Amino acid sequence: MARIGHTNTLRVIKRVSPGAILDAGELGEVLLPDKYCPEDLASDDQLPVFLYFDSQGRAIATTQMPRAEVGQFAYLEVVANSEFGAFVDWGLDKDLLVPFGEQHRPMHVGRRYILYVFVNKADGRILASSKIEKFLKEGRPHTFQVGQLVDLIIANSTELGFKAVVNHSHWGVLYKNELKEQLSFGQSKRGFVKYIRPDGKIDLALEAGQDSSARNTETILKYLQENEGFAAVNDKSDAGMVLSVFGMTKRTFKKTIGGLYKRRLITIDVDGIRLVRKEERERCQEKLT
Repeated sequence: MARIGHTNTLRVIKRVSPGAILDAGELGEVLLPDKYCPEDLASDDQLPVFLYFDSQGRAIATTQMPRAEVGQFAYLEVVANSEFGAFVDWGLDKDLLVPFGEQHRPMHVGRRYILYVFVNKADGRILASSKIEKFLKEGRPHTFQVGQLVDLIIANSTELGFKAVVNHSHWGVLYKNELKEQLSFGQSKRGFVKYIRPDGKIDLALEAGQDSSARNTETILKYLQENEGFAAVNDKSDAGMVLSVFGMTKRTFKKTIGGLYKRRLITIDVDGIRLVRKEERERCQEKLT
């Protein structure tokens, strides 16, 4: 079923002089204006489009993609103020309205704010709100798991570190004593769930970047050297176990041990990983040369 405020793949019914008529199911037929139509667009083609309401309240399609869909957060810039509220640039030709009643504090042109995109139940129009607290599910049940990769938007700072919006639904915390980079308000990052507290609150860590691969390698080798050359963790282990032992996501761990295996520094066995003894490494190196 096609949904307003979301990207939908719709079938082209026919080409007409103003553009193309698309089949939007229960929403009926919607127009894709000619300026958004690919040159070779033909009847029965399937096309991904974003659906919204025009100024007359009619459903309309565009191939432009917004920076946030309904149910998502984004860091957007105010481009105009009006008697109805503030308008922000969200990536479409038609700017997005933040009504005065949905502004946490007065919004100013040229400044950026974290906003939540939603459908107004009264008239079905897409609006945005800077009162983000009411849309975040702090304390409510969730299905996040330790080690799970997540999308983050840095929202504000606290004495402990930074609060971040997790996968557009919940609050999480990044602790400043664990951060190795400077973060800024509104920044989008990839991270993972490090710990879920008994009350359901989420502790986060940032996903390791490419420049940290050497540090990940060092972490694993150091652990093996300090534990008689063995770790009871391998590429089939639970993500939570990997995180608790090495402090990295399972994806990062698998990539790192894959590199160590190719260099013949470790073996990957059914019960874990083992450090290859120095003399065995030297024999392997001789065979390669």
